[in-house]
Amino acid sequence: MAALGLTGAGLLAGPATAAPTADPSPRPTLTTERPRPATAPSAAVPVTPAAPAPSRATEPQAKVGSTSATCGGELPLGPVKNCASITGTAKNTWTVTSTVDQDTLFVRLRQVSGDGVSATVKGPDGSNVCYVSSYLTDCKLGAAGVYTVTVALYYGTGKGAYSLSAESMRAPSTCVNLPASFFSFASTGRSGTLPAGLAARCFTFKQPTGSVLHLADPGGAEDIQGNILDGQFQPICAVRYPTECTLSGPGPYRLFLGEMYGSKAAYTLKMPRISQSVGCPALPLAAFGDPGAAVGTGTVPPYQGISCQSLRVTTPGRLIVRINQFADQYLYWQLYDNAGQVVCSEYDSWRSCAAPAAGAYTLVAQNGGWEPVTYQVAVARLDQADGCAAPTGLNWDQPALTVHQTSTVQTNCQPFHGEAGERVMVYRAPDRYNDVFAWIVDEQGAVLCTDWTEEDGCVLPSTGTYRVVSYLRNWAADSEDLTYKVQVRRLSDAVGCPTITPGTYNSAPAGALGGIRCRTLDLPSAGTYRVTAVSAENYRSYATVYDSAGLKVCTDTWCKIPAAGKYTMVLSGGAPNEVIDTDFLYAVALLPWKPSDCTPVSDTGWQDAPHRGSFEAAGQHNCLQLPSPTGAHVAELLPGDVTAETSPEIIVVNAAGDQVCDYSSLRQYSCELTGEAPFSVLLTADEGFPTASYAVGFARVDGPPACPVLPGDAAGATATTGADHFAVCYTVPADQHASRESFTWTRTAGAGDARLSVFDSQGIRYCGPTGPAIERTVTCTLPAGAVTVILETDAVDASYRLTHRDGNAPTA
Repeated sequence: MAALGLTGAGLLAGPATAAPTADPSPRPTLTTERPRPATAPSAAVPVTPAAPAPSRATEPQAKVGSTSATCGGELPLGPVKNCASITGTAKNTWTVTSTVDQDTLFVRLRQVSGDGVSATVKGPDGSNVCYVSSYLTDCKLGAAGVYTVTVALYYGTGKGAYSLSAESMRAPSTCVNLPASFFSFASTGRSGTLPAGLAARCFTFKQPTGSVLHLADPGGAEDIQGNILDGQFQPICAVRYPTECTLSGPGPYRLFLGEMYGSKAAYTLKMPRISQSVGCPALPLAAFGDPGAAVGTGTVPPYQGISCQSLRVTTPGRLIVRINQFADQYLYWQLYDNAGQVVCSEYDSWRSCAAPAAGAYTLVAQNGGWEPVTYQVAVARLDQADGCAAPTGLNWDQPALTVHQTSTVQTNCQPFHGEAGERVMVYRAPDRYNDVFAWIVDEQGAVLCTDWTEEDGCVLPSTGTYRVVSYLRNWAADSEDLTYKVQVRRLSDAVGCPTITPGTYNSAPAGALGGIRCRTLDLPSAGTYRVTAVSAENYRSYATVYDSAGLKVCTDTWCKIPAAGKYTMVLSGGAPNEVIDTDFLYAVALLPWKPSDCTPVSDTGWQDAPHRGSFEAAGQHNCLQLPSPTGAHVAELLPGDVTAETSPEIIVVNAAGDQVCDYSSLRQYSCELTGEAPFSVLLTADEGFPTASYAVGFARVDGPPACPVLPGDAAGATATTGADHFAVCYTVPADQHASRESFTWTRTAGAGDARLSVFDSQGIRYCGPTGPAIERTVTCTLPAGAVTVILETDAVDASYRLTHRDGNAPTA
């Protein structure tokens, strides 16, 4: 038996089966049913047919039989009959008269209390017609006549009470007419109450064949459902959950409505017609910019409630629908043509909705949340110029555009002229926290370049006028005039970018501080270049380099240039949600990837004075050349009182420019020099320090040149340190240390503190760097062979005594 609201002519159950000769086994419940309400059955009140009204009305109540012991006899169509008691093997016989051939009888047998009941229906000739269970049964009858319904306890024992009701599909006892005004969106619907035990309530209506209706949930928390039948009594649509229904068969139409379990339930029936809709407020099309009075408003009821607006377009074209949407709201819109067919919906057409023909359209907003939503909506044509701002150029040396938004449903338009094949990028960003949506449309309003590609920007398909369509997504209740920035720029053959040529290491950047988001890189030859942009405060700004066609060449510091010529560097070139205006000052270091003319530096910094250098401008790259060969291990030497300002960022590269190691290797481990010599040290100031001075040294720690031997006696060695000598080095021969060796340093004069590191003969750091201390003992597990001990101190005058002893031996 098909459940009410499902396909098939049935209401709450599937096709009826012939009555069994014996009581059948219990039948499974339907998987589609809602949980049965835990409410006690309530008696219904008598009803008389009432004239329909266009507004919300209370339905007449079906007649309910006496609650006295009426347990058999005539069962008229419509009313609910109650039997107060049935016991043991007793059988109650009811008769119901069918006045038409081939009718369907809706029979509701409801257990009121006690043990369960079941029934069988027999025809005028005594043949079994159908079995009646606890759900509504669709009983297919034959010829007109008197049919017998026999009710018995399910197992033939015990005691129970029940109600019984029947209704005819083809000749119902009464049918409430739904007038034309009921199908208006302005109608508040028709309300009523289904009494407990009622088989079905009938409604009838006339509408043009092919009409599209929106079927609201009639019951809310109640499980009320039904089927719409055409004039041939064929099922068309289920009424249960919010959906659309096309009246595909001829009318007049009937709707039979019931509650899944036969409980008493209130309902509200709403079926507004979407095709040739009526009752929707007229929404004029808006211009770009503030829509003014061309704004529709409405309140959408919760849980799939709907609201509508009526549109009219004079010519086919593309539209943009703007409906305010807050974070806690769940409005979803669809646009229907006059035939009730979906033209477009929010999820796939939020940028552009194509109206295929002139005429009337209906915009329907549906609420997916649990609270009512009051909304505003505006619809504009994308192929219009009304309300657009003055055209803008594509040059980079013009300020960003400031766009005002004074309405939550406003759409802005920025025209520009473009040539076929140009690659254009649109950057946008709010002036305060928000989301800015922007895209390009052509003169016909067709949306361009919304699919992701590996390249940046949008290639214009033809020469003509294009528009950037944009708006702010979020709008607070107290918002009045919000602003955001837009830059429309040409990546191909860029114009308005200051030109720079490659500079040199150990000097200020070739691209001095200046504004404008881009730079033209005039490169004399193919090859790999180092391209780094920094702000006036020396903070890194990432950039993309493009060729003359606007295609990406590189997106990081390492930039391989395929041929000599001019290229365009753009700060955050591939970040459409970032606007960098002409007032942002930055410098660009443009250098050959392979360092040259680097300042020589010692790798015995423990005995030689440190190298002293400085950064004269933001973005400067300094270069030092190490004498160490391939395979050597080196460590960086720094004074202990170094700061972020006086401790440059550092990497080591080989002759090919490949990075060999960084600060972590130099300070926490050791740097193994791999690749071809010579090896260069590249230094840049830390972020936040455009100018700075520093002192740095380097020590080869894998053997030669050997440091002085650290004596193993109690006196050890004494070292004097200062600003030009903040590291000392000692060797402990292989036969003068244990597998575990303890090292102790003590400051004997001066100021500051020190930290210690120990390396094996291969240059591998086995201990340290330790934390700074004036006096400390550390024990290291050491490999066989000679080890190198380095003590780094603050760059202040001081003296230290350093000793070592067997770490396995007990202390005194």
